[in-house]
Amino acid sequence: MEAKSNKSTEALKISGDWSQQADDLKDKFPQLTDADLKFERGKEEDLIKRLELRLHKKREEVINIIKKVQPTTV
Repeated sequence: MEAKSNKSTEALKISGDWSQQADDLKDKFPQLTDADLKFERGKEEDLIKRLELRLHKKREEVINIIKKVQPTTV
């Protein structure tokens, strides 16, 4: 139970070119708008909440979706 609560409070770090990632998300989820995907450093929580509402998904799912479009670093 503790591990799950830690996961739900997990901080999301956006790295790389957000405009490219936003385009990838729009390709996968056509219902997303530019306003939904507006991102400002330090306001990751606002982005997550907007995507939760638009995609009808839970926080953890939204974070995983965003992580999948993020560039991998070695």
